[in-house]
Amino acid sequence: MRMVIQRVDRAQVEVEGKIVGEIQKGFLVLLGIKQGDTKEQADYLVKKLCQLRVFTDENGKMNLDLKAVKGKLLIISQFTLYADCSH
Repeated sequence: MRMVIQRVDRAQVEVEGKIVGEIQKGFLVLLGIKQGDTKEQADYLVKKLCQLRVFTDENGKMNLDLKAVKGKLLIISQFTLYADCSH
């Protein structure tokens, strides 16, 4: 399982001109899953993701996690994270 994480103030996904997913403050996550990945691995990564302290507090320090800022997750399937580009 691989994730690319971006902290965002706002993000949305459009399909054929229609918004199908949208969040305000939170994480935009590109998620690649391969055969053999387990629920336990997913649970571990979600826990770690939600505990990342990368949002600024009232003093301007990156000290707050997703829950503290009432942030959201926008998760997008991205199978190309496992692409073999060696050819």
